[in-house]
Amino acid sequence: MSDSKFSNLFLQCASTVMLTLACLHASASAEKPGEGVKITPAFPTVDEERFRGEVALEGLRELGYNVQQPKETEYATMVLAVGFGDADFTVNSWDKLHASFYEKAGGDEAMIKAGNIIPGILQGYLIDKKTADQYHIKYITDLKKPEIAKLFDADGDGKADMTGCNPGWGCELVIAHQMKAYDLEKSIHVNQGSYFALMADTITRFKEGKPVLYYTWVPQWVAGVLVEGRDVVWLEVPKTDLPDGNNDVDTTYQGKNLGFALDKVEALVNRKFAEKNPAAVKFLSLMQIPAADESAQNLKMQNGEKSLVDIKRHTKEWIAAHREQFDQWLQAARTAAMQASN
Repeated sequence: MSDSKFSNLFLQCASTVMLTLACLHASASAEKPGEGVKITPAFPTVDEERFRGEVALEGLRELGYNVQQPKETEYATMVLAVGFGDADFTVNSWDKLHASFYEKAGGDEAMIKAGNIIPGILQGYLIDKKTADQYHIKYITDLKKPEIAKLFDADGDGKADMTGCNPGWGCELVIAHQMKAYDLEKSIHVNQGSYFALMADTITRFKEGKPVLYYTWVPQWVAGVLVEGRDVVWLEVPKTDLPDGNNDVDTTYQGKNLGFALDKVEALVNRKFAEKNPAAVKFLSLMQIPAADESAQNLKMQNGEKSLVDIKRHTKEWIAAHREQFDQWLQAARTAAMQASN
């Protein structure tokens, strides 16, 4: 074979190999548009909210992202981290409850709101149904009556003891405001600390047949133990009165004014990161976990399966059970990345 023919054949083979490698690389890039990109999540310190975060991380890993160690902190700092770019995203921000955190962290200029991770969240005050029926208690303001408040007095100070929420969660600001707005400070003592430890004590009191009064939100495992309508009932407020003065929001559930805005959990993505990573934004905008599924997972934690290993196992089981839907979110994310690159 002449040198020129050999040279031509070599060039043809080399071109074929390069073309094949290019096609393989393009295919890999299309499958994993986040390949080589580091992504840092921000999560709250509430273990019961880690499940939804792990679902997000599994999807992002499948898209090729190099997931970094999550930054765990209180909600206000979590939102600040995303707004300032110390973290790239969170899936734990409440639309209404954390609105002030969002604005203080830069709002729409610093972040984008993506999707509806958990829709239809309720918050409010509940008491055991037995006491509600026996004493005809329907409103939180019924506890202004000393004889009613005394029913829920666990420490003998004459005030009703109510399990509140942790400082830093956002809900404690609403509760504190409403205690003043409804003139309940002399009638109700709000117990704050470790919410789930306090709720464990509350559940023990209920099982002992004692009256209970507490704040909670749905979804989470408490609603699976103290079941609305069977064990407990929501208390109404006389009128909507919220700290930010935005009292036109919807606070009504099944004809009752619960006093808290009907809410949803959404993803927040740092705007600069979002502009360069349409695949991540698309995936997070589509990801959604039914409230009942998160409540069921939280109940497993309450029953002892509460380590990070357990939570990651719950995550893989949930994804396996919803694989078709999960794959649709991934494919939509890959399509978004391809469209953005054209």
